[in-house]
Amino acid sequence: MNKMDNLTKAFKELLAQEHFSSQSEIVEALKNQGFPSINQSKVSRMLSKFGAVRARNTKMEMVYCLPNELSVPATSSPLRNLVLDIDHNEFLIVIKTTPGAAQLIARLLDSIGKSEGILGTIAGDDTIFVSPTRTTSISTLIEHIKNLFENSL
Repeated sequence: MNKMDNLTKAFKELLAQEHFSSQSEIVEALKNQGFPSINQSKVSRMLSKFGAVRARNTKMEMVYCLPNELSVPATSSPLRNLVLDIDHNEFLIVIKTTPGAAQLIARLLDSIGKSEGILGTIAGDDTIFVSPTRTTSISTLIEHIKNLFENSL
């Protein structure tokens, strides 16, 4: 493994711990692991490159995490606990989440994508708008989304 591969591996392992709330904390942790030339600018670029998002961990702290670690939540997954309400009208589905969790849940829904009837999402801090594809009915899509998070509602 070259130095960049080692840095990438260490970076991903740190984010998997879900307890780094700032870029400066990530910089310090990487320096402690033997990457003395790492700086905030490099960490910022890596967060962007890997699509990291800030979300609440199980202790309800805002931390950086990698969305590529996401999958459809299991029954005991803390992601289920982040969804508070799902409602809709004839055109859009609106999902309410705990503060700071909307982007994480939206990224999960976007990863499910068009094959399951999701045209796209727009996420704020605690609200997500979900648009169905042209050929998917709102009722079909809302049932699919509710099934993902059934234990949280």
